[in-house]
Amino acid sequence: MRLIQTLTLCLALSLSLAAPSHHMEGHAQKDKPDAEGHKHELHHGAKLDRCAGMEFDAVAVNEEGIPYFFKGDHFFKGFHGKAELSNETFPELDDYHHLGHVNAAFCMHSEDSPDHHDHQFFFLDNKVFSYYEHKLEKDYPKDISEVFPGIPDHLDAAVECPKPDCTDDTVIFFKGDEIYHFNMKTKKVDEKEFKSMPNCTGAFRYMDHYYCFHGHQFSKFDPVTGEVHGKYPKETRDYFMRCPHFGQKSTDDHIEREQCSRVHLDAITSDDDGSLYAFRGHHFLSITGDKFHSDTIESAFKELHSEVDAVFSYEGHLYMIKDNEVFVYKVGEPHTHLEGYPKPLKEVLGIEGPVDAAFVCADHHIAHVIKGQTVYNVDMKATPRAPAKEGSITHFKKIDAAMCGPKGVTVVIGNHYYLYASPMIMMMAKIMPEQHRVSQELFGCDH
Repeated sequence: MRLIQTLTLCLALSLSLAAPSHHMEGHAQKDKPDAEGHKHELHHGAKLDRCAGMEFDAVAVNEEGIPYFFKGDHFFKGFHGKAELSNETFPELDDYHHLGHVNAAFCMHSEDSPDHHDHQFFFLDNKVFSYYEHKLEKDYPKDISEVFPGIPDHLDAAVECPKPDCTDDTVIFFKGDEIYHFNMKTKKVDEKEFKSMPNCTGAFRYMDHYYCFHGHQFSKFDPVTGEVHGKYPKETRDYFMRCPHFGQKSTDDHIEREQCSRVHLDAITSDDDGSLYAFRGHHFLSITGDKFHSDTIESAFKELHSEVDAVFSYEGHLYMIKDNEVFVYKVGEPHTHLEGYPKPLKEVLGIEGPVDAAFVCADHHIAHVIKGQTVYNVDMKATPRAPAKEGSITHFKKIDAAMCGPKGVTVVIGNHYYLYASPMIMMMAKIMPEQHRVSQELFGCDH
């Protein structure tokens, strides 16, 4: 908990933190085109635009909780702000001109290695640099094989995995499709196979979650199994940086963007008064009558921050499911977070996460929870609540969101939705219903 509070505080203060000023002459280098074909010349006069959709070389959170995004001989601090030369903060990185850019980076969190706790490690070619409070540790850089025996050179990414996320304090290294778990206590290396993950060009741990960056997209993954749960990949510019094109240029522009976006929804619901809420990334769109409103999830549901898996409305409250937790808000202006929440999903609904969608139909007390193709019934009036398998959705392997309204059950997949008269028909229907466009027919976008 203390770590989460520290991260949140430090991120809020990131613009006011000044790095030590050490300017040294760096080396120019040409980098390959990024994921959208843009070429960036990386030298002292370079102007890098992270909102252009670049692929980062490495990502890490420092000991103060501020994320660093590395590109060539530059890096970005926090979620906004211009590129800075890496050697202005870490001058020694430029002392070895035969080394390339930062390949991988992580901030150590380890009870088993107290001498390295809160130290930042940077990997360049076959060398590793260890910093504490922006100062290079004595006798560094060292060969990677000396500090992390069994770990190869020229890495793609690295991320710390402290207890209890991993059984022992561990560092996860990525090189191509090879994954190595390095046990900080035993120094043993276990090679893993993460089949559902793309090859990571950067990885970092933030707010107790693990993220793999690939191109200008990212996926959230389980550090032990490599499983990717939820609707991924997602766009980095929608989450980890504030870009004018993707952010809130103006209220009208932002509402139109959310209305007309073809990016899939994370969740959708309709409350008791008929207002519709649609969640995508860290933003949501609400529609009451003919009035549209769009804002960040954090501004209206600050305890959530961003990214919900499913939302349903029941007796004047929004039940918002994120990973294995449930947040409950009383509908109103503003929405009121119920004391005692979040609570474990298992405790609230008797079901293990993650889930894909959930909905409750009007005048009913049954929550229909969808995991993959399986639909579970949860009696909201029961104590304790326990799921009962209701049936399966045969038309789709996986859905993005679902809600129940006056016309029936709306199932959303990508930028399309399908309407069923009832939950039972949704599971028993043998003919695919008519396909509709979310942005145009559900949100009223005219293009």
